[in-house]
Amino acid sequence: MAQGHAHREITPTNQRMSARTIRDTPTERVRSSEHLSHISNQCGWEWIRYQQLCMNRSKCSEVKCGNNEKKKKKLHLFNQSRKERSTMAGDKSQLKMFLEEISVLQWVFTFLFLGVLCIMLMVYLMFTSLWPLPVLYFLWMVVDWETPERGGRGTTFVRRWKVWEHLRDYFPVKLVKTADLSPNRNYIFGCHPHGIMCAGAFSSFSTDSSNFSSLFPGVRPLLAVLAGLFRVPLLREYIMCAGLRPVSRSSLIHLLTQHGKGNAVGIVIGGAEESLSSAPGLNTVVVRRRRGFVRMALECGADLVPVYSFGENELFHQVMLSEGGVGRSLQDLFKRVMGFAPCLFVGQRFGLMPARTTVTTVVGSPITVEHRLVPSEEEVDHYHRLYMEALNKLFHQHKVSCGLSEQHQLQII
Repeated sequence: MAQGHAHREITPTNQRMSARTIRDTPTERVRSSEHLSHISNQCGWEWIRYQQLCMNRSKCSEVKCGNNEKKKKKLHLFNQSRKERSTMAGDKSQLKMFLEEISVLQWVFTFLFLGVLCIMLMVYLMFTSLWPLPVLYFLWMVVDWETPERGGRGTTFVRRWKVWEHLRDYFPVKLVKTADLSPNRNYIFGCHPHGIMCAGAFSSFSTDSSNFSSLFPGVRPLLAVLAGLFRVPLLREYIMCAGLRPVSRSSLIHLLTQHGKGNAVGIVIGGAEESLSSAPGLNTVVVRRRRGFVRMALECGADLVPVYSFGENELFHQVMLSEGGVGRSLQDLFKRVMGFAPCLFVGQRFGLMPARTTVTTVVGSPITVEHRLVPSEEEVDHYHRLYMEALNKLFHQHKVSCGLSEQHQLQII
């Protein structure tokens, strides 16, 4: 029984009315802790159930909000990533990107494996019914042995292949002119750095994809590479048609003295030793003890032109072996015997594809060199010093515009 106004009997009807009132007015839930305690004592399990229902609804709402936030965040990241990929690719179509990757892949396989495959093919044919073919070809090689040293083939149709334009666009490779080159002079382009595969020098001087003839009218570029490659059957024909020539002394003299004026022969000065110093973030060139190209320029009266390919060292990651270690000693031994160094590098896709990083090949101003049939050591040292100063100046003038910071320095060893 109820006693006064403070207490009254809790009946099922009152209990249901209280619970219904609370359920019908959720915005008027609780205004003080005392009121909450009083109602909970009166409403019993109905009030507890209502609290649990509200908590469950609140949790569900939080979960839904959390899921929506996660979905929005994932969508934002996806759109941002797609935008970055689209910007990097220059809004290229899927077909265009596929053609670029195929072009680069064939270039990498040519660089690494084509020579070995050509040798294996000729040996295999010797043990088949087609053995007369390799025999006739070897006889042809004996007769044609000196052709690479004498300017190579007259045809250079490989230079004009469409595949080289896709190769250029993959990175992309850009050719920058800083000064005019007279077609009445011959030139030796000192190309730096070597990198892993000389992408900048190859695309700029061994193909017609970089519009070299438009930038330097009347000048014919050629790239000189390892002379041993021209002793490999079949491979020698392919690379001669691509405008490559041996870097031997007799070949360079012939190109710079027997082909008139307007010849520009690119030489990767650092060679195999420089390739071992190729890694992202490094700007190391091997030229301090390399004087042979300067002597050649004096003997032929060819001007020296420093060339630097910014971004070349960013294309691959190389395992740098410590000086004096067993691995580096084996690399040096292989380099002395074979003429090139086996670099332990890794790319992106399949470990072979280079990074899509812009390679900017900057052609510097020519250093006028006088003609000396027998140059003295003082003259060689003088022009060698001028060349290193010009190379260092070229690097620092263009490093910021080509993506490097002011803190980057050129290390000449």
